[in-house]
Amino acid sequence: MVGLYGLCEGGLREGIPPELGELAAQTEALARRPPGAWRRALTTLLARPAPVDAPLATLTRALGLSALEVLCVALALAVEREALIGRSLSIVQHPVGGSRPTLGLLRASFAVAADEGIDAIDQLLTGVALDSGLLTLGATELPIPERWIVIPHHLTLALRGLPSQREGCQLGVGEGAPPLAATILDQARRHARGLEGRPGAALAIRCASMMERRATASAVIDALGKRPLFIRGDDHRGIAPWLLLADLAPVFERDLGPSERFTVPELPHYDGPVLVTTGPDGGIAGRVGAPIAWRVAIPPVADRRRLWARALGDAELAQRLASAHRHSCSRIAELGRLARQQAAMDERDTVRETDVVEAAWSSDASGLEALAEPLRARISDEGVVLPEVVRRDLQLLLDRCRGREGLADGLGIATSTRYRPGVRALLVGPSGTGKTLAAGWLASALAMPLYRVDIASVVSKYIGETEKNLAQLLSRAEDAEVVLLFDEADSLFGKRTDVKQSNDRFANAQTNYLLQRIESFDGITILTSNSRSRFDAAFTRRLDFVIDFPAPAPDERRGLWRAHLGEGHLLSGAEINRLAATVDLAGGHIRNAVLCAAVIARGQARPIVWADLVRGVQIELRKLGRQVPAGLSAGSTQTSARARRPSSPR
Repeated sequence: MVGLYGLCEGGLREGIPPELGELAAQTEALARRPPGAWRRALTTLLARPAPVDAPLATLTRALGLSALEVLCVALALAVEREALIGRSLSIVQHPVGGSRPTLGLLRASFAVAADEGIDAIDQLLTGVALDSGLLTLGATELPIPERWIVIPHHLTLALRGLPSQREGCQLGVGEGAPPLAATILDQARRHARGLEGRPGAALAIRCASMMERRATASAVIDALGKRPLFIRGDDHRGIAPWLLLADLAPVFERDLGPSERFTVPELPHYDGPVLVTTGPDGGIAGRVGAPIAWRVAIPPVADRRRLWARALGDAELAQRLASAHRHSCSRIAELGRLARQQAAMDERDTVRETDVVEAAWSSDASGLEALAEPLRARISDEGVVLPEVVRRDLQLLLDRCRGREGLADGLGIATSTRYRPGVRALLVGPSGTGKTLAAGWLASALAMPLYRVDIASVVSKYIGETEKNLAQLLSRAEDAEVVLLFDEADSLFGKRTDVKQSNDRFANAQTNYLLQRIESFDGITILTSNSRSRFDAAFTRRLDFVIDFPAPAPDERRGLWRAHLGEGHLLSGAEINRLAATVDLAGGHIRNAVLCAAVIARGQARPIVWADLVRGVQIELRKLGRQVPAGLSAGSTQTSARARRPSSPR
């Protein structure tokens, strides 16, 4: 670099202190050269640069820097590398300047390098170096000749051939990138061919998982022979020179809501491929028209099997998991890591299917817990007491969920054209009839986590925020493959109303979005409500199942009493029959009555007896505003006799 930043001519010769004799000697030597010798020397240095000068030579060709700009960049770079240069400039520029070269100094030093008839300052202010962000101006409040130039820190390192970072940017994918399916890698190579050699071409990659988006973008850029630079910030100054210096391709990362729009920024003097990564929602506009959109799909079974085998090292288990679950690449990698950790906790070298299931239930499911509550209780067949017709409907719903992938294969074109693997079911019935319990049973049978949507977290008073929250929720749920439960779903998916004021219009627009988005959701959605009449007719059409949960008949109530009481009681079969026949309560209320009876019994260190249950039933009926049935007495001879027996110690 001594060759480059020693080419300055004439401006640093007088008034230099003795300790700067070496710089003065170099300048005097240049002054004795024939006119124009510096320009020939500069051309030679750039054509056959020394290794240390190669990055600047590369950037000069890529940006088309003028001779004046090359000298200014070389001097600015020298200031950042050599303390002596900066101290020299501070002495020369005293009292108006500091250790970085001012525009006035550059004009005095490099006027001979400016284009004919143009002032050096004017050429710099309108040149490529400043426009691209290779150089930036400091002290913009001062007069123009007193403003100084500087090379951004990340470009200073890049011009020295060193790795660099910049706020709001990340070079490379980093740790945690999941292995990609073969089909995704094939598509990445196809998209790379479409981008290559087309100035301003852009590609929008849509995927719920940020790390999978990054890995996919990286695969495209690898196929182009470049490295990815992920950009999240809005300050893009100095990005283009960095891309050209390090052979990078930009990837703009955005998380867009349903009504948000992102326009691909223009990077002055960069005309290579541009990628944008985002979730399923929002709009993206390119610099030369809309970019090609690529929605990264769930890998097919064969790819999932290979990914599971790679994550777990068990081909047989991989086959079962790939067939049973529609996991994305990132989710398979995450569950594989957690399952291996679960096996290590149990001091096992091999991973079991239960480890994977436990990992799915115990992980935070990509941040879902901010918008939904995990319901971790496993519900067995014995824990669900329902009429036979409801059981048959639930079994059919379970079969539909298990076979949702490829269900339309071989069917008519009218079915297969618009088929999506999502399943939507509405469970309707009075409070306490087992709707939430049935959702838990379904999730347990599918070995999938169950999340109950927190309506308060989703609904916002601000226009557009509810849609954005729901979009985030569904996007994360798709990526994690969980069952979503919307309790009291009519509060979100209720009927549209006539527009009488502005709030009605926004409410209807919100309902319209919810109806469309729930239809395009590829996961399993369970909604519950006390009445189907509260839903918009257009929403009912989008449902795959509507299952009615009637109030339990005496036979079901007897099963409910037995299921809730278990073995910790002294009631006879006749007494349980009497409860089932005379007390018209649903399962949730029966549960409350049993818990109340258990409190009374445990307080006296004995099993539950008839009187305890009567008391619990009385309290539950009072909550409902109903009278205690006349056929229900507060005592039973058989049970009272049992209760008088000495109880075993607790």
